[in-house]
Amino acid sequence: MNYQHLAHYYKNKRIFITGHTGFKGSWLLYWLHLLGAEVKGYSLAPENEFDLFHSIKGDELCDSVIADVRDRDRIIEEVRAFEPDFIFHLAAQPLVRLSYDIPAETFAVNAIGTAHLLDAARLLKKSCKVILITTDKVYENKEWHYPYRENDRLGGYDPYSASKACAEMVISSYRNSFFNPSDHDKHQKAVASARAGNVIGGGDWAKDRIIPDIIRALSSGNPVSVRNPNAIRPWQHVLEPLGGYLHLGTKMIDDPVTFSDSWNFGPLPEDNLTVESLVKIALQVWGGGNYEKPDLPGQPHEAGLLKLDISKTVNVLDWKPRYDAATAITKTLSWYSEYESNRSMESYTKSQIMEFMYA
Repeated sequence: MNYQHLAHYYKNKRIFITGHTGFKGSWLLYWLHLLGAEVKGYSLAPENEFDLFHSIKGDELCDSVIADVRDRDRIIEEVRAFEPDFIFHLAAQPLVRLSYDIPAETFAVNAIGTAHLLDAARLLKKSCKVILITTDKVYENKEWHYPYRENDRLGGYDPYSASKACAEMVISSYRNSFFNPSDHDKHQKAVASARAGNVIGGGDWAKDRIIPDIIRALSSGNPVSVRNPNAIRPWQHVLEPLGGYLHLGTKMIDDPVTFSDSWNFGPLPEDNLTVESLVKIALQVWGGGNYEKPDLPGQPHEAGLLKLDISKTVNVLDWKPRYDAATAITKTLSWYSEYESNRSMESYTKSQIMEFMYA
């Protein structure tokens, strides 16, 4: 899979991104800037001064609107004024453990916020491709070794997973009711959802995520605390799903009916690693450090096993990951290693995108 075709589709196009100040959103913003797109971002303000958005000088790469997806009137106003060719919806409350503390807010942002964005698309008086990002955790997880396919039952134990399953139901309802592919010639909207998760990469500083936890521990000389060492996840470098979303957008231009659907983006089956395996590789790449497995009674539930079936995406969308797990971890740790010595990460982030696109 290479991405040299993307500039043909995105150069000079108007792209509206929600969540552009976040970890994945900042990577997508920078990639689209390099492709020559005109970007308008809509998001809450970055949480920290060292977030990736600041590192890449994100406010210079787009028209940056600081606002909340729960503000329906504002997001409709901003989308209608911009008249985008593409919408990428990444804004979310993205943390499982935090969702136990703020469950109602998590549902409001992830489910109702998605409805607000789709209302904005519904009221847009022009052709538009809409790609809405959910998660690998939208499936009713029975923690079996069977990898989940796009037509498997949706559900969620924790508020985050359930809220994203709700978002998928919102997307399906809007697609059927307002953006039905059989009526595309009338409404001129193509709507797809992308399910990816356990994304790693430079610039993620979120609490209770394994890579930021590793970096914080190693930088301070402490052992890495591994909560769920045997949990298996579909790890992937951040550029993998982002490249998939952009590739999906090109397919939606060429065939909006076929590709207005749901798509899994994840690693190849052999790259589903345990948390402990990921930590061991990370410590090896870093060149030192150790980890511990503390006894933490009373912790909120987190799934122990999750795998995605990407065969539909591979065979129909003609997409597959470029990096294996070891390479993804190495690229991620190298970003943080560079950050330790050079807090201006604009050029290094660009180099990782360009290498991914053209290697």
